[in-house]
Amino acid sequence: MYICLCKSVTDSQIREAVANGGKSFGQVRKQLNLASQCGKCGMIAREIFNESLQHHVENEQLFYAVS
Repeated sequence: MYICLCKSVTDSQIREAVANGGKSFGQVRKQLNLASQCGKCGMIAREIFNESLQHHVENEQLFYAVS
């Protein structure tokens, strides 16, 4: 679904940016040129970023097997 109509940014692109290492909203915003024109998408984009970051952290393996 399109989140930023001005720059044609989708929710999938935001999630992908987080999966590829985007750790801050500012970093993802700059990378995707998100919320840089009218700014109306900023709130929903941040919500999607926060959800994605939380999901990414929950699925990250926090331990490893010792040989």
